[in-house]
Amino acid sequence: MPRQFLPTLRGLLVPRSAAPPSPPPTETKDLLAGTGYVSMTYAGVTNVWGTPGRADGWDMERVIIEGYERSIWTFKSVEAISKHASTLPIQIGRGGDERRFEETLDDHPLLKLLNKKANPLESGDVFKKRLSAMLLLSKKGVFIEKTYSRGGTLVRLDLLPPDRVQIIPDDRNADYVKHFEFTDYSGHVRELLPKHVIWIRDPHPTDPFCGVTPLEAAGLSIDLDVKARTYNISFIDNDGRPGGIVGIDLDGVDSREVDRIQKRLAPGAHNAGQLTLVGTGPGGVTYVDTSARPREMAYETLSSTAKGEILAAFGVPESIVGNASERTYANADREEWNFWDHTELPHLNLIASGFDPDLDDEWIVRFDTSSVQALEFPRRQAREEARKEFEAGLISVDEYREIAGRPAFGVPQSRALWISPQKAPVPANPQDAAALGLGPDPAAGGIPGAAPSAAPLPPGTGPETAAADVAAARALGPGASAAADVAAARAGGPLALPAGTAADAVAAARATDTGQGPGAAADDVARARAAQEEALPGDAADDVAAARASIETKALPEDDGYEVTDDDFDALSMAVAAAITALLARQEGVILARLRAPKIRKHTRYWEPENDNDVRHVDANLDQDRVVSASRWADETSRTLTPILQQAAVATARKVGQALTGTDAVPPAAAAAAIVTAAYAGEAVTVFLAELAEVLRDAQRDAEHIADLEGAVTRFYASAEPALIARVAEACAVATINGAADAAAEHAGPDVVRTWVTRGDDRVRPAHKALHGKTLPVGTPYTVDGASLRYPGDPFAPIALTINCRCRLHYATDKEPS
Repeated sequence: MPRQFLPTLRGLLVPRSAAPPSPPPTETKDLLAGTGYVSMTYAGVTNVWGTPGRADGWDMERVIIEGYERSIWTFKSVEAISKHASTLPIQIGRGGDERRFEETLDDHPLLKLLNKKANPLESGDVFKKRLSAMLLLSKKGVFIEKTYSRGGTLVRLDLLPPDRVQIIPDDRNADYVKHFEFTDYSGHVRELLPKHVIWIRDPHPTDPFCGVTPLEAAGLSIDLDVKARTYNISFIDNDGRPGGIVGIDLDGVDSREVDRIQKRLAPGAHNAGQLTLVGTGPGGVTYVDTSARPREMAYETLSSTAKGEILAAFGVPESIVGNASERTYANADREEWNFWDHTELPHLNLIASGFDPDLDDEWIVRFDTSSVQALEFPRRQAREEARKEFEAGLISVDEYREIAGRPAFGVPQSRALWISPQKAPVPANPQDAAALGLGPDPAAGGIPGAAPSAAPLPPGTGPETAAADVAAARALGPGASAAADVAAARAGGPLALPAGTAADAVAAARATDTGQGPGAAADDVARARAAQEEALPGDAADDVAAARASIETKALPEDDGYEVTDDDFDALSMAVAAAITALLARQEGVILARLRAPKIRKHTRYWEPENDNDVRHVDANLDQDRVVSASRWADETSRTLTPILQQAAVATARKVGQALTGTDAVPPAAAAAAIVTAAYAGEAVTVFLAELAEVLRDAQRDAEHIADLEGAVTRFYASAEPALIARVAEACAVATINGAADAAAEHAGPDVVRTWVTRGDDRVRPAHKALHGKTLPVGTPYTVDGASLRYPGDPFAPIALTINCRCRLHYATDKEPS
């Protein structure tokens, strides 16, 4: 029976009757000696550069039947590329970046045609899918006929079969294309002007009238793949080869019996693999094994090679067409991103660029890829690197938000660099330094490099106000005080002390000192110091002390101002506790699951060997840091708490604004307080997980089974989780509420003052008891134990002054008459 072979894909290039005059003789190169297989041909190419003809011999019908419909890898490659073009919506816009337009159009006719209905037969999605597939298969490219209404509005788009369109070049070659000729299904030829046709093609490097297609490069591989499959099917249908042959002596056996045995060799797949008896010489017995032949192994190698070459030509990884075996999640994600970045996006941009001439110069057509998760891969990496740089104090919050594609806050706290581990701010400019309480006010003529001073105080309304007292104290000239003497000494001159002071007594004592004892110098110094303290009335220090006393003891009107309540703290604390409880429950489950995961236990002493030769069981501990994965949970904690804290911060800031100014404006710094607090909650979880890692490390000294480590994890959460939840919930509530209220009060204006208020119970630390009732202008930090606190629970203050803090501030507008 003759065997049928499919025509080769390389034989698709045959001269057409409608082509230009006969080309020169075709040059061929035989792949196999003695066969007529043509692997390369220039049929259809004219001798004149710049005239159509190179693509005229491309038989589109045979391409579809033999190259697309019968080759599984060609079909899957075209489907993988074209299905994205069909599902992604079309946008028209200008400005912006590669992710989103700054301005978009919503009512252009192209949007209706490409996203909803292209023509009476096709929806926009079907039209885009056919367009994409045709562009991959057609050497001529894609021809789209545009139909306009009488008013000049684009109302219809139709894809024309490429093999029915002829390109008529311009006689002078100035415009390249004079017009197009389209032969419809009834045989009529229509002339189409270039302005009515969109011609899209993947450009040929030398011929402007021709495109390129991956099928040209993959032609041999497609032929081999299809022919190998056809050959194998034909061989199975016609092969009667059994799995083995036993030869025996048939002397004396009846001929009918021999015929019956010979029928066992009848062809057909249903007889394959059976044992067959045949005759041999007298007394002989032989056995031939026919089950394993090199042909099967050659077919497998050939099929695998052809598949790889076809997918490479189209730029489609194997995981995209449905086979992600032997790949890790990271490798599969990377392959998907490579596919989108190197194959799909250029293909979509080529299609979209064909519609740009129908728009003004500033507007462009683009596929909306904002929902494609694979394209987030490089942006996720950039954000992760930016987070690490922020944590190291190398970039500011605003710089990170710019990298993440979010608007900057533009406040001093977000512009500053926060240096680890104490997160001390490094201001971006002198104005920010003053706002952060880390430098002199530039407007007040502060000296760069001088010691930090408080932020500038607003002028008071009368001599009785705190601001007026401080301003008067600062305006006083230097008196004959110790500060002036120290300044003179630092200037380089010898310290000149007034006569009759302790200095004279000390000098006299030193001059008469014989080394036998202190003598009376100590008594003189004591008497001099006592006299010094009483001999300097009216100096600046007394004025400053009086001013501070006036500020700190000033009574606020009881019917004015705003103060957060215990209910505000408790409500937010309960919300945070609920979120943290759910997060830790999921965290515990994930960590336990990781302990049981084969990937974690592999190559450790907790691996259960499957046999005596299993090399994955070794005497080594598992990596507890990999099990815990603290950085991941720190980020997740921040993401979980940020929306909750921001909502509470915004509500608090509005209440403060309404109470002090009658408006509900929310300054950006209020939201920044929530973000910073959420970040510190993430750090608390990091510390918690670091302790868990230590527990796992210690437990592995005696643990023989993975169940022992699971028990250690369960016991750790049972004992340490409640304290962590209570501590984080309380700290987040106090820091967020007070931070948002302080930001809103500072935004309200320069006349706002605030008073520190404790809860007045036994839990209040002595340092905060000393601050109870102390009043300062808004923006001026409280000083206690040598540290500055902007407000109770300030996350930038030493933890010894903020942990378990439940204090609050009372805000009021200082409007007392002068």
